[in-house]
Amino acid sequence: MALTQKVKTLIEEFIDSDTLQAVDTFTSGDDNSSGTVNKIAEMFGYAGSFSDENEEKLSQSFKKNLKLLIEKTWVEKSDIALKEQILYQLDNLLGESDWKKAYAEFLCILSDAVYLMFGQQTKSEDFGEYSLRIDPGFGIFWWYIQSLPATAEWPVEKCRNAVLLGMYFLANY
Repeated sequence: MALTQKVKTLIEEFIDSDTLQAVDTFTSGDDNSSGTVNKIAEMFGYAGSFSDENEEKLSQSFKKNLKLLIEKTWVEKSDIALKEQILYQLDNLLGESDWKKAYAEFLCILSDAVYLMFGQQTKSEDFGEYSLRIDPGFGIFWWYIQSLPATAEWPVEKCRNAVLLGMYFLANY
């Protein structure tokens, strides 16, 4: 995602240049080192080595929190089917533990869920700035998600880390 100067300046108010570099290196290159992954995890409030995170517990917390958020979000009648679709996809996410498949599904679920919460605003160019201003933590999370490529020809472990990092934020949001 190309950052506008305004969004970059806002992000730099909340995260340091090393973290900004870690996200850029992780999302645009081949780096999947524990140092880079841990730096991104720290951005979301994680302390310790992220590779030690219990996948099953994290996945369940993520699903529970996102499901609750989606169920409690009031939607227009025209979006009820999308809400039900997201809940169905969420229940089936990681059913086979195929991290490459889960990566694309995860991004799709998040995109749809954020749309349900914020509506057409998510389609505007200034949504990144808007999200940083209303909730810096969520804005930084959304910036991370938008920085990820829509499809990744990454190794399984890197797809796993990308998904788990996003799950960690939402499991604790």
